[in-house]
Amino acid sequence: MSQELRDTMRCRYFSIKEPKTLCILKVQDEIISSIRDYLRRKGFIEILAPIIGPVTDPGIRGAKQVSIDYYGAQFKLMSSMILYKQMAITSYEKIFALSPNIRIEPLETIKTKRHLTEFRQVDVEEARTTYEHMMRLIENMVCYVIENVKEKCKQEMKALGRKIENPETPFRKYAYQEAIEILNRKGFDLKPGSEIPWDAEETLSAMHKAPFWITDYPVAARGFYYLEHPDKPGILRDFDLLYPEGYGEAISGGEREYTYQRIVEKIKQGGEDPTKYMWYLEMLKEGIPPSAGFGIGVERLTRYICGVESIWEAVPFPKVAGIVSP
Repeated sequence: MSQELRDTMRCRYFSIKEPKTLCILKVQDEIISSIRDYLRRKGFIEILAPIIGPVTDPGIRGAKQVSIDYYGAQFKLMSSMILYKQMAITSYEKIFALSPNIRIEPLETIKTKRHLTEFRQVDVEEARTTYEHMMRLIENMVCYVIENVKEKCKQEMKALGRKIENPETPFRKYAYQEAIEILNRKGFDLKPGSEIPWDAEETLSAMHKAPFWITDYPVAARGFYYLEHPDKPGILRDFDLLYPEGYGEAISGGEREYTYQRIVEKIKQGGEDPTKYMWYLEMLKEGIPPSAGFGIGVERLTRYICGVESIWEAVPFPKVAGIVSP
């Protein structure tokens, strides 16, 4: 971690006024507005995201959660609102939220240039739909956002020196096993059954000039809330979208497990205590509809569209692992 980076983070009140930052923030405003506009046109309503709760998403790839004392009870700062989305679709079948997330990332994540300890994602969930439907929705949404930015932020994109083409749909798709085989041919030694490491993910991303999918991860690679293929035991109905040019992961999502007994079994298999998830399990006993959803990181999308090197350039008040800053 360079002293220059530390100084930049600590003195953000200087760089936030620079012309480059002004362009990035204007583009980010259009990105958020375009996502909202697209989802509303598709019948989604925006809800307010939770910030604290008894539990949060455990599947955060090596990052740590933050706990607080809440009137004598231990609460978590949200690392993802995924469990709450399953509650929300019992009310409205199509929902989204601009959700803040806190994850205490390992220090080595600075090297990826795409991890923040505080970030925002647009969380989307729809009842009674499939992950194939969600993938089509995402493709069209990403294209809509890029087209709007190109049209409404011409001066900013020119100043940033960024030329970005609207990708053709449908995006290219790889099954998880196929992605592992490609990366092993590139010199990696990856064993099926776990998340794809960040460096391997970046390598695969750099091989492409347009966004692409990795689908059907193994059960062991993901959280307990994903749904297995009924005819492919051990394989999930889920996806990741990766940006091209080495920008890496953009979106994770898929179909949700929604039955009480299977969720309890999966929590136990993951080595956790089901009683931690009491409100969630009580809700499942009452019954919730099947659903599919995803989360798209606002800062990562901004970084990709603007073509900037580091994600901390793509947020007004960046929080980076290991650096105490405003």
